[in-house]
Amino acid sequence: MGIHGLMSYVGSKKFYFQDLQLKDTKLIIDGNNLYHKLYFESDLDLIHGGDYNSFTEIVHKFFESLFLCGIHAYVVFDGGCDISEKKLETQKQRVKEKIKMADSLSKGEGGTVLPLLVREVFIQVLEKIEVPFVQSFAEADRELVALANHWNCPVLTFDSDFCIFDLKAGFCPLSYFQWKNIVTSKGTSECYIQAKCFLARHFCKHFNNMNISLLPLFAVLMGNDYISLPTLERFFSKVNLPVGISSHGGRKHTRIHGLLHWLSAFDDAEKALDNVLKYLREQDRYTVRQLLCSAMEEYDLSSTVNLEQFFHMGIYVSPTAEMLKLPDWIQKSIANGQISPLLRDVLVLHQTFLHPQVEDITKPSAHLLTHPIRKVMYGLLLSSTSKLCKNHPDKILVVEFDRLEKSLKKCTTETNTDWNIAENLSLSSLPEVSISTRLQLLLDSLEVKMASLDSVPVAYHLPVAVTCYWVKHANPKVKLHHLKAILMGLICGELYDILLTPSKCSEDAKIVYEQLQKLIKAYKLPRTPNREDLQVFCQWQCCLQIGLYFNQLLLSPLLQPNVRHYNITLVHILCGKLKNTSSVEDVFSPSPPLKKLYQVIVDAIMLSIPQNCFQNRTKSRKCKTKKEMAEITKQSQEEHAVMENVCMCNVSNRFAGLMLDNVA
Repeated sequence: MGIHGLMSYVGSKKFYFQDLQLKDTKLIIDGNNLYHKLYFESDLDLIHGGDYNSFTEIVHKFFESLFLCGIHAYVVFDGGCDISEKKLETQKQRVKEKIKMADSLSKGEGGTVLPLLVREVFIQVLEKIEVPFVQSFAEADRELVALANHWNCPVLTFDSDFCIFDLKAGFCPLSYFQWKNIVTSKGTSECYIQAKCFLARHFCKHFNNMNISLLPLFAVLMGNDYISLPTLERFFSKVNLPVGISSHGGRKHTRIHGLLHWLSAFDDAEKALDNVLKYLREQDRYTVRQLLCSAMEEYDLSSTVNLEQFFHMGIYVSPTAEMLKLPDWIQKSIANGQISPLLRDVLVLHQTFLHPQVEDITKPSAHLLTHPIRKVMYGLLLSSTSKLCKNHPDKILVVEFDRLEKSLKKCTTETNTDWNIAENLSLSSLPEVSISTRLQLLLDSLEVKMASLDSVPVAYHLPVAVTCYWVKHANPKVKLHHLKAILMGLICGELYDILLTPSKCSEDAKIVYEQLQKLIKAYKLPRTPNREDLQVFCQWQCCLQIGLYFNQLLLSPLLQPNVRHYNITLVHILCGKLKNTSSVEDVFSPSPPLKKLYQVIVDAIMLSIPQNCFQNRTKSRKCKTKKEMAEITKQSQEEHAVMENVCMCNVSNRFAGLMLDNVA
């Protein structure tokens, strides 16, 4: 991210930084940078879909370190792509690189691709521990800088664009932020975190006291996320840049060093730009000037949203959103992180990128499974739009960028507004629509009846609904052990939540956890994953992701599930064990509440889906599957009969109410 090669250049010269003992201060955090950094640097699984529970623990520890040092964190996220689409080509290139890395990871090789739900998990953790955060309407950099300058506090990020901004208190690169090693001051009980601070004004002193206003021109000449002009190579080939000291960064660092010294000879950016253009062909000069000036505007803080107003009063007013005449409730939902960047881009740009996953690259993208749901979701998002297709004036189209084998493909999707809904639905009036109508649209899209969820605890309505949709539509078809592994994974997520709540933790839950740990240690996942398992579980995550997004857009007619404690790597392990024996399900036996919860969810799904949804290995396997389903139903009925007569209720247990439920 940011200026090509700049972060490694400044990192190779320690004198560009000042040592900092961070304590008792506000700290503005680049949220997107932080969750990437924390996940990738924590040795978490990148192949099997995400160790979300382990990631949750790491995020907790990170903010606990800040709290111990009296550091008050404010997290700022990007909300979506810039309306000008200046970064479109950069985004395409990055997604192409992710597709290549996902392919590499699927073969047991290297790469870094973030699991699909990391961002959602991170936001849920922030909500849980009450760390204030905001999602900007578009790119967050300028708003983040303006807030940091207003509060005179540092920024925590790893984006080299922050080397260009004139930050009063500078920025702390994440790579030098030693949050794991808190230091206690001698003679006092005060704690601090050792960090390094970069100040643009201090940096300019190393280049003949260069005017700081020249840094944006330096950024766009070097090439950043907004601009990369091959025409400028003519300038670099002709200009006589000062030769700097030898560097391990090679040609890129030499160019950075030379360009900074060359620019330092000019009083301001206008004079420097005039000199740059002299080296170009006359017919290129006007266009290049326009492009460079436009790109430099990204470092201008004159028209930024006041984030202090949001953090103090909950008010977020985006000039772009006002220009687009978006409803107030949408602006507020975006700022609160309740409208994902994927949906925000559809709303504003009529296009979006679907996140690459580590899946079977020879098969269609896992996102294809949720295409019918997305069409309905897009239809609602754009129900008040006036931007119709030129060739089809009666249609509203959305452009999606998704994987096709090893390539990035641009697909055009027609929105679906053919809803069987009694009330009139539109984006602007959505908050006034009854919860029953909003729920109907969600469940109709997921092809689930509310009656199918009546026996399930409300916290599991959405996961069960998306799982039913997944089983019905997965390609390749789901096998019974795939379904059981997913459902056992949901229960394990519940288990982790119980264990982290002392007032709700019980001895039987601890026993289940110990058995799970033994199971995990005894099973080693192969370095090259099973491609069929990989594909079906990627499809399940896609269903869950879109279910989460659609539910949020509809103002949560169902409870948002707690995805913080999901562990998809564990799901793969359970799947591997279930292929050999169904006795793995007995792991919940020491805890009657967990055992019953698992059985209730299994029953609800089995009763909601056609029997032919499952893939069978052989004829005998087909018979076995039918037999298993019959046994599941019989066992469930027997257990429910017992439940009606035997009270196993523990008033301190969160499942106390569940133990007395009648299951239809």
